[in-house]
Amino acid sequence: MSPPEADRPIDPAPRHTLLPADDALRQALHNEVHARPAARITLPALVVHIAVLNEGVPREAEAAHLGLLPGQQGLAGADLQANFLHLNLPQHVLKWERHSEFTRYAFVQPLGGAPTLESLPDLPLVLDGIDPAWLRAIPGRTVAAVQLIMLAEVINDAQAVVARARPWFGESPPLACAMGPGHLIAVTDFALRDDGHERLLVVAPPDTTPTRAGRVASRLLELETYRLMALRGLPVAKLLGPTLSEAERTLVDLMSALESKGASADDEQALLDQLVTLAARVERATAEHGYRFSATQAYDAIVRQRIAELREQPIIGFQTPGEFMQRRLSPAIATVAATAQRLSALSERIERAGALLRTRVDIATEAQNQQLLEKLTRGQAMQLRLQATVEGLSIAAISYYVVSLILYAGKAGKLAGWSIQPELLAGGSIPLVVLAVAWMTRRIHRKLRE
Repeated sequence: MSPPEADRPIDPAPRHTLLPADDALRQALHNEVHARPAARITLPALVVHIAVLNEGVPREAEAAHLGLLPGQQGLAGADLQANFLHLNLPQHVLKWERHSEFTRYAFVQPLGGAPTLESLPDLPLVLDGIDPAWLRAIPGRTVAAVQLIMLAEVINDAQAVVARARPWFGESPPLACAMGPGHLIAVTDFALRDDGHERLLVVAPPDTTPTRAGRVASRLLELETYRLMALRGLPVAKLLGPTLSEAERTLVDLMSALESKGASADDEQALLDQLVTLAARVERATAEHGYRFSATQAYDAIVRQRIAELREQPIIGFQTPGEFMQRRLSPAIATVAATAQRLSALSERIERAGALLRTRVDIATEAQNQQLLEKLTRGQAMQLRLQATVEGLSIAAISYYVVSLILYAGKAGKLAGWSIQPELLAGGSIPLVVLAVAWMTRRIHRKLRE
C-alpha cells in the first residue's frame, strides 16, 4: 500500500532553488510521457518485432537474456526497472519494453544495397549477428511476431506500388492504405507464415525523416500487438458461455420454486442453500475472468486509437488494414463485452433473488417464533392456573397443620389442669387460621412480584 499523501517523502536535494522541494513522485510522473519514445529508423530498414507474454517471467530473467547479446554483459535487473531499454548493438538497435502482460523486443536493422519492391521476395528476413537460438530462448510465450520492411521510393501511383509489392505476400490478398500527409503506403495481409511471423511493408517517400518513420512503425506494430492481446478475451468468453447458460437456467428453476407459496421452511432453506452455491460459482467466474474482460476493453480502445492515428486513406481496389481489423475485431470485442455484461447481470439477479428468498425465510421464521410465543403464553396461563390451585391446596394444608398444633396445645393445657376443651379450641380457631395463612401467602407473593 502506498503511503498517504502527507507521509510521502520529499526530495531532500532539490535541483532548483526557486520552488519548494520536489515531491518524491514528480520526476517519475514527469518522465512517464517520455518513457517509451519511438525508434528513429533510417530507410530502408528491416524491423523484427516480437511480443511475448511475461507472466511468471521476472525482470532478472529478461536482463540475463539480454545480457547474452554482444556488448551487454553488464545488464542487471535494476537496469530494466524503467520498463524501457534502448540498446545499441553492433548491427542493430534493440528496443525493449515491458508492459503489464507482455514484453516487446523490436530489432531495427539497416538494409543495404538499395532494395526495391521487386527485390522483396529475395530479401533475407534474418537478423545479422543474432543467433536464432537466442530468439527461440526469449523468456515468455510468443503472442505476436512481425517482420516489417520499410523502403524509400517515390510514390506516383499507390495502386502500382501495391501491385509491385504483392508477390512478397504470396497468395494472400493484401490490405493496403495510404497514411497521413506525404502518403506513406502500408501493405499487409495479417497472415501467419511458417516461420511464425507476419509480414508488413511500408513504402515512404525518400524525404521521410527517421523520426516519422519510427512513429509509423511503432503505431503499426502496436496495432497488431494490441489486436492480438484484445482477442485473448474471446476464448474465455466462449468457454464461459455454457457455464453462464447453465447458471441462468438454474436461477430460473430456483425462481419458479420460489413462486410456490406452499413451500415449507425447510424447502425454502434448501432453495437458499442452492442459491448461495450458484452465487459462489458466479462470483468465482467473475474473480477469474473479470480482469481479462476489462483488459480486452482497454486493448480494444488502444487499437481504435492507433487506427485513428494512422489517418488511413483508402487505395482503390484494396481494403484498408483498419477497416479489415474493425470488421473482424468488432464482433469478437462485442462478444466479450456481452459476456462480461451477462456475467454482471447474472450476479445482480442472483443477489436480488437471494434477497427475496431471505425475506421469505425471515417471514417464515417470524411466523414460527409467533407460534412458539403463543404456545409459551398458553403454557404460562396453565402454569398460573395450576399455581393458583396449588396455592389453595397449600393454604388448606398449612391451616390443617396450624389447627393441629392448636389442638395439641389445648390437650397439653387440659392435662396441666386448665379448664379447656381442646376440640372446641381447635374448631373455633379454624376460620382465623385460614384467614391468617391466606393473608400471609398473598403478601409473600406480592413482595416477590415487586
